Amino acid sequence: MKRFILTLSIFMFSISAFAQKKYDEITYPKLNKFTKSKVETFTLDNGITFFLLEDKELPLIRVNVTVRTGSLLEPVEKTGLASLTGRVMREGGSVNYPSDELNTLLEDKAAFMSTFIGMSSGSASMNLLKENFDELLPVFIDLIENPAFPEDKFELAKTQSRSSISRRNDDQQGIASREFFKLLYGENTPYTSQIEHATLDAISRDDLVEFHKKAFVGKNLTIGVIGDFNTRTMKKKLKKAFGSIEAGSKTTLEYPEVTYDYTSSINLIDKTDVNQSFIFLGHIGGLRENPDYAALQLMNEILSGGFSGRLLQSVRSDLGLAYSVFGAYTSNINYPGIFYTGVMTKSSTNSEAIDAMLVEVEKLQNEAVSDEELEEAKERILNSLIFRYDSKNKILSERINYEYNNLPPDFFDKYVEELKIVSSEDIQRVAKKYIKPNKVQILVVGNAAEIGDQLDKYGKVNIIDITIPQPVSDEEVISGDANAGKVLLKKMAEAIITPGVNFSEITSKAKTTQNTPMGSIEIESESTINFLEVSMTANVVTPQGNMTMELKNGSGKMKMMWQEQPLPPMMVKPMIDEIKNSFINIALTYENLTAEYIGSENVDGTEYEVIKFVGETSITFLVNKETYLPFLSRKNELNQQTGTFTLVETKYSNWTYVDGINYAFTTRAYIEGEIASEIIVESISLK
Repeated sequence: MKRFILTLSIFMFSISAFAQKKYDEITYPKLNKFTKSKVETFTLDNGITFFLLEDKELPLIRVNVTVRTGSLLEPVEKTGLASLTGRVMREGGSVNYPSDELNTLLEDKAAFMSTFIGMSSGSASMNLLKENFDELLPVFIDLIENPAFPEDKFELAKTQSRSSISRRNDDQQGIASREFFKLLYGENTPYTSQIEHATLDAISRDDLVEFHKKAFVGKNLTIGVIGDFNTRTMKKKLKKAFGSIEAGSKTTLEYPEVTYDYTSSINLIDKTDVNQSFIFLGHIGGLRENPDYAALQLMNEILSGGFSGRLLQSVRSDLGLAYSVFGAYTSNINYPGIFYTGVMTKSSTNSEAIDAMLVEVEKLQNEAVSDEELEEAKERILNSLIFRYDSKNKILSERINYEYNNLPPDFFDKYVEELKIVSSEDIQRVAKKYIKPNKVQILVVGNAAEIGDQLDKYGKVNIIDITIPQPVSDEEVISGDANAGKVLLKKMAEAIITPGVNFSEITSKAKTTQNTPMGSIEIESESTINFLEVSMTANVVTPQGNMTMELKNGSGKMKMMWQEQPLPPMMVKPMIDEIKNSFINIALTYENLTAEYIGSENVDGTEYEVIKFVGETSITFLVNKETYLPFLSRKNELNQQTGTFTLVETKYSNWTYVDGINYAFTTRAYIEGEIASEIIVESISLK
């Protein structure tokens, strides 16, 4: 025990002494010599090139297929075709191994298969135990050569894409990145293309079949295999298994030229449900072939190299304007990258944060970097590069990437040598040459009301509209009599609101029964709707507790217990539409509405007059011929989750006269004929 205590004391003393040293006083041993593993390569007669790398550490084998294809090849009017093809390939299974059968087989074998197609390449991969390789290799080949593309999986993928479209304006950072790219590359380019409801509608299953047929041929495939195998034996298996794939024609990927005029602009996207702004500023970047690439990477490290970067030290640590701030001059292989700096900051400090980022960029141009700062940046980059080769899989992936992009094998080694000779003068030179802080485009995604006039100092503020184009309903267009519609609308409005009665708000207490897949839910509420302002406040008693919802100025928020959170736009819009389409609002604003008389309709033996409103939304009312009160409203409503339209009908009953208005104290909502909810109003008051 004494010996243990003595040893522990010596150990703790040595740690204490070591910890007292500054980071630049510590002497590190030299790194062991590093030798990259050798990759075996060969090519079949059908054009498939293989890269093999043995790794005996675990009894696993991984097969990665890189495909020369991408969304660069899809027609503009069918944007999304490439990604759908990659998704449905795997989700739909193959001709011989349908989806359910394939999933069961892989689950039983603890194996994994996937397919994907991006902008400039596609992929297919398989991970499995060594013992199952011979059994599952034919299955994998059947998947990439003979995908089934079943109709149900195709439609499911389209529905999932529509759901993604509906949610794309929820994430602030996602909006900022997407729209900033549009500012730099332009909107009508493959570099910024995005799926819309209309492009999805234009894509058929046959399009997927044809896209796959052209892409997955021998001359477009590069295959990497890594794992526990014998190279000589594996080569024989691969030649036999992949030799029957058709050679086809090699795809040419054309990257559109980027024409960019360096100009200044200030752009704002109003996102009312946030209290912080996400800001990007910058301009177009360069190509990887640039001889100044190494100097630019060191400049990036000095500007924004983690906690040591100038941006973080200044904007976050010194000024306290943000938690996260970043920036870089990027260079792509086949088309220009971008120069950008970005920050997330309070609505009240937008201009301060923008100015602070520009100051740090200008410092790189006007002040030489110290030798000490440069050497530290070099050490950080060079020491981090070892992680590019910390696994054999990374080594193999880099080799395939070089082959795919026609880069020389010593591409990386040259970069390392170029980094070592970069000087302080080089940093200042490239900063002056490639960065133009006086010609940056600025994009702010934030709450315009809270930001105020801060951005005016940068020029005229351009408001960017990110409204999602909605799909077109397949509802039959029926034209009616506008004059008769105007007469019927006036009668309906005066039946609901007695002429001369003035109010803008209605407060109501109600009980709602909501039908859900989990069963029915009882909810009590008290709500106040201001029809003039299109606003609402509701206090709701739910099984989970009391909740308050507020809607005002086009945005909403929800409070529950001590938590408060904004309502996403996809929830706010239906709430606004419900207020605008209510029978009370129609009666209040009928003089400004356009309506057509469609005729009459018989429901359960009763004839009703039919009036259709034409405008922002299309909604039809069935009106009682004697009372002129609405019996039913009908509209095709867009389901934001699926991007499809559903028939929503609301029946009104128990009309009660209160303070000069007729109000339906009972409403029942039906979705595609099935009852969805019932609201029974207990009392109302006007203001």
